[in-house]
Amino acid sequence: MGALDGVLWDRTAESVGSRDDMRTRCDVAVVGGGFTGLSVALFAAQAGLSVQVLEAGRVGAGGSGRNVGLVNAGLWLPPAELEQALGPAFLSLFADAPGVVFDLIERHQIRCEARRDGTLHAAHAVSGMKGLAARHDAWAARGAPVSLLNSDAMAEAVGTRAFAGGLLDRRAGTVNPMGYARGLARAARSAGARVAEETPVSGLSRDGSGWRVDTAQGAVLAKTVVLATNAYSAALRPEVAQCFSTIRFQQLATPPLGAQAAHILPGGQGLWDTGLVMRSLRKDAVGRLIVGTMGRLDGDAALGASRQWAARTLRRWFPELGDVTFEAAWDGQIAMTPDHLPRILKLDQGLYCPIGYNGRGITTGTVFGRALAELLAGGDPQALPLSLSAPSPVRMRRLRGGMIDLAAAVKLRL
Repeated sequence: MGALDGVLWDRTAESVGSRDDMRTRCDVAVVGGGFTGLSVALFAAQAGLSVQVLEAGRVGAGGSGRNVGLVNAGLWLPPAELEQALGPAFLSLFADAPGVVFDLIERHQIRCEARRDGTLHAAHAVSGMKGLAARHDAWAARGAPVSLLNSDAMAEAVGTRAFAGGLLDRRAGTVNPMGYARGLARAARSAGARVAEETPVSGLSRDGSGWRVDTAQGAVLAKTVVLATNAYSAALRPEVAQCFSTIRFQQLATPPLGAQAAHILPGGQGLWDTGLVMRSLRKDAVGRLIVGTMGRLDGDAALGASRQWAARTLRRWFPELGDVTFEAAWDGQIAMTPDHLPRILKLDQGLYCPIGYNGRGITTGTVFGRALAELLAGGDPQALPLSLSAPSPVRMRRLRGGMIDLAAAVKLRL
């Protein structure tokens, strides 16, 4: 067993296309070519604004292209807590957020292996069913198409008896996340935005009533700037990175397994569980199994701890597969806030920064990007999903993230 390739989605998604010439002046400069930045670019360009996206690497190179690809409804918190914290309108917006994503995919014919078959929230043990039952009751009372699955129904849905039950949410689905990001980039370009890849931003400063954004390819003068870098914000704006803890999430992908894995996730859903150190499982369009867990990718050699963990986990869940190999492994950063709620920061006049998606990047990035574009096109700030806020540093943020990393590292070896 040799070295593993990097991010699976990077080589299974369609390319973005040729590089754009950079604007020297624009209405909106967007730093970051992920779900949020590209959503801002698409909707702002459609509203008639001139837009320049600046991505340090390639489109989707950060958290967006390293995502599991679950298009989930709601946020990390249970619906009752979310409604209490931010109100019924916010809850309704995020209940319907998968529809926003899948509508964009359909409208712009984005090829990203999109399936709207739901997602499965799996009870890692009997204790996990209590929380899932409460989530089910809360969503069902609001008319959501959710079903609580007992252990037998869950075994049929997943292909293993490893879980005590689960919650099936039919609003949700799965995508190739890099394919979705690249599709958004193509759609934004078609609408008139320009997307510059491999163009890191080296400086950001006031320029009269607007902003100067410096890059090695030259400066861009913009009326407004959106920093759409989320968990990857530390280099440009350290005060933003003080507002959340970062955890890493790793994934490993098998080669296509064909008929051997036909009984695994036969309905096409993706899965994540209720464990403290969360795990995920999904299958791509050609039958690869992709298994993930919290924590930093550990080792690329044949006996690397991450590879051992992934092989051991699949053996426990699906002993009938025998010994499996892996062809790709990667990890990425997630921005976690103490209350598990996102933020839209206003760092200065005309400088905005949405952060803290807590593992819900596909829907949150898309919805927040659309909302910010509407604001920049002259919309009412009161129409934003949540109020603009100033940066608020998280106490002991490194300790918070370190504790999760430690728990994950221990889990890898169990």
